[in-house]
Order: sequence, then C-alpha cells, then structure tokens
Amino acid sequence: MLPPDRGSATLSTRLIAGSAVLALLVAIAFGILVFAVTTLDDATKRERHTRAVSAQTLQLEKLVLDLDTGLRGFVLTGRQDLLTPWTTAHTALPGRLGAFKDLASTAPDERRRAEALVTAINQYVRDYAEPVVEIAQTDPAAGRQGIVRIEGARQLATVREHFANFLSAENALSAARTSAAKHRSNEAIAAAVAGLIASALLITGFGVYLTRSIARPVREVAAGAASLAGGDLATRLEPQGVGEVEDLTNAFNRMAERLETGRRELERQNERLRESERAKSELVSVVAHELRTPLASVLGFTSVLLHRDVNDEQRREYLNIIEAQARRLGALVNDFLDVQRLEEGKLSIAKELVDIGTVVREQTELFAGQSSKHLLDVSLPQTPLPVRGDSNRLAQVVANLLSNAIKYSPRGGIVRVAGKQNHDVVRVSIQDEGVGIPLELQREIFGKFVRGHATAEGIEGSGLGLAISRSLVEAHGGSIDFESTKGRGSTFWFELPTATTG
Repeated sequence: MLPPDRGSATLSTRLIAGSAVLALLVAIAFGILVFAVTTLDDATKRERHTRAVSAQTLQLEKLVLDLDTGLRGFVLTGRQDLLTPWTTAHTALPGRLGAFKDLASTAPDERRRAEALVTAINQYVRDYAEPVVEIAQTDPAAGRQGIVRIEGARQLATVREHFANFLSAENALSAARTSAAKHRSNEAIAAAVAGLIASALLITGFGVYLTRSIARPVREVAAGAASLAGGDLATRLEPQGVGEVEDLTNAFNRMAERLETGRRELERQNERLRESERAKSELVSVVAHELRTPLASVLGFTSVLLHRDVNDEQRREYLNIIEAQARRLGALVNDFLDVQRLEEGKLSIAKELVDIGTVVREQTELFAGQSSKHLLDVSLPQTPLPVRGDSNRLAQVVANLLSNAIKYSPRGGIVRVAGKQNHDVVRVSIQDEGVGIPLELQREIFGKFVRGHATAEGIEGSGLGLAISRSLVEAHGGSIDFESTKGRGSTFWFELPTATTG
C-alpha cells in the first residue's frame, strides 16, 4: 500500500507545486496588466489636465487680446462704445487669472511658468493698458501718439511670447508624459503577455494530469488571454470549473471589462474633441454669414448720408435705420453661440404673439435699397398675419431668404415677396428670377455649406443661411420648402401655425 500512497503523495505534491507556480504566474500577469491599466489611466488624467491647462491658456490669451482690441479701438477713435471689450475683459481678467494659476500649479516648473505669465499680463495691464485708457479719456490726442502704440506693441509682444512659451512647454510636457506612459504600458503588456503565455504552457503541461472538467476551462482562459493581448477587449469567458479556476475566469472578465470601459471612454473623449473642433469651424462660418446683412444696411445708408443731399426728415430716418442695424449687429454677436444650441435643441425660442406681416415689411424695407437692379414687390394683406414665436428669429429667416434671392439673381429683376393666411397656417414666400438651383443639388440644398456653383459664379456666402433658416422654422413648429428651375429662378416659402389672438 505504501507505493501507491507515495505515488499519490508525489502527484499531490506536484499538483500543489504546479498550482502554486501557476497561481504565481497568473497573479504576476494580472498584476502587470493592472499596472498597465493604472499607467494608462494616470497618463489619461495627466493628458486631460494638460489639455485643460492649454484650453485655459488659450481662453486667457483671447481675453487679453480682447482687452487690447478694445483699448486700441477706443484710443484710435475715441468712441466710448468701442471700449466695451476692454471693460468686459478687464472685469473678467482677475478671476480668469486666479483660475489659471490654480489649474496650472500641479508642478513647480509649470507653476513658475504660470506665475511668469500672470506677472507679464498684470504688468501689461497695470503699467500700460490702464494708464493709456485714463490718458485717452482725458487727452485723446496724447493717447494716439506713436510712442504709446510702440510701447503697447512691445508689451503685448512680451505677453504673447510668454503665452507661446507656456503653450510650447505644456505641449512638450504632454508629449513627454504620453511617450513615457506608452513606453511603460508597452513593457507591462509585453511582460503580462509573456506571463499569460507561460501560464498557458504550464496549464498545457498539467493537462495530462487533470480531468476534462478542469482542463477545458483552463484552456479557455489561455485562449481568452491571448485574444485580449491581441487587442480584442470584448473577450469574455463563461465562468465554469471548480474553485480557483472559476475565480480566475471571473477575475479575467472583470479585468477585460475595465479595459474595454477605459477604451470606450477614450473614444468618447476623442469624439467630443472632434465635435468641438467642428463646432468651432461652423461658428466661424456662421459669424461671417450672419454679420453681412446688417452690416450692408449700415454701410448702405451711411453711404447715402455721405454722398447725397437729404433733408432732415430723411436724415433722421436713415440714422434710425443705421442705429437699429448697429444694435442688431451687437445682438447677433451675442447670439452666434446660439446656433449650436439650436441644433442640439437647447436654444430657447420666445413664444410671443408676432405679426409676421410686419416682420416681412421691415426686412423688405431694409433690403430694398441694397441693389438698384432689383425691385422688391411686396404683397401682404391689410390684416395681421399672427403667429406665435420669436420675432428676431423670424426676421433672421426672412432676411436670409431675401438675401439669397438678391444674391442668386445677379442680373437683377423682380423679387416677389408675399404673405397670406390659409386657415390654420401662415405662409410667406419669396420668389426671384435668378440662376435657379440645379436638380442634382436640390435634395441637399438645406444642408450646411451647400453652395453649388455659387463660388465659381462669384456669389458670396457661407452656405449656412438655409440650414439655419430651416432649423429656426422647425423650432417654431413650421416647415420650409422651395421650387426651383435652373436658369429661371427659385421660390422659397415657409409656413407657421396661425396663432389665436383671443
């Protein structure tokens, strides 16, 4: 009986020793993988912090440039309203500087660079900007002297150099951190893969001594580990086996789930960054498009006042129009960020009782004097056309359609503007005799940046007007559409629900 007992004891000892070695290898492999995950997470946090510092730095730089723009505009013209950017930036600057210093103080070198930048900004504001504003308010001629501009340019160049140095250092620091983290992560993953492979080999060797109920789940763990090491983070193992084997599969699943969750989070962050860049690009185009119409009105009536003899009544009328459009320019600047909110459904639309006929008349009067080649023929009923909505946004829609009708009929002609109420809807239509829309572009004409052959034909525009108009009309519960024939003109119309006046 002793030999069998000794053989059994030897086998038991081998199993225990092999299990201990296997457990050690698996523990080391998983420990290294956990270390790799921790390293990646730490690198991600550091990179997010660096991006946040860079974003805060760019915002701070824009604030300083706004301050300088308002200062120069006021000094050169003496107009108090042009000092508004300076005043706004000057008020916001202390808080922004404090937030910047708090964020950029995680490392001694970064803190020193941030303090140097803040000192340069404070010196520019205290030693130059504030005294120049005070001088310009009391003695405008003194504020416009060449030495003042030279000194301002010198100090601003110093500040911008600090900004450039700070951002360059942040970018270098981010690159260094990312490279180091990637290197450590690659080493850890390589070691983990080696450990998992060794574990798989050991499991294969002990498979001769183990029953099928133990060998199968162990082989599946090895295959899953190889798949995970190959980049398939969706790999999951079905818990089976006995004792530690089942615990091993559960631990593997938790680790794979954490790795996959981390990757999804990184992908979401990258997508948000791309969306943010796209939104910034679209905003720039919207700014260029939406400022053009009121600015053209201001320039047009200013030209009339400068080059024609008008009586006092006409002069007052033109100045009122110029003032109204200048105010609209100011309002548009504040409303540009609403474009993105509109697309996301976050823009608040007023629900006031509006006579759309009055809106159409006002916009037609503004556009009537912009082109001597166009005749605006307006057909509106004597009774109001009541809708419920935001008069400024509806005026923006009408202005976009009128602007397009004039621009896309470069040879001139009649632009027919009509409004009518048909039971429960109010319909506004604008018809031109212009170039029309090619059939192949009609399905996508309300998309962003769709301009067709307009650029080649010298017609200006950003391709955003119709997209914005459709969003605004739909936000009011209405619809917009068109009919067009190439070479024979287009008719655009929008319909809104009729508002009850009771």
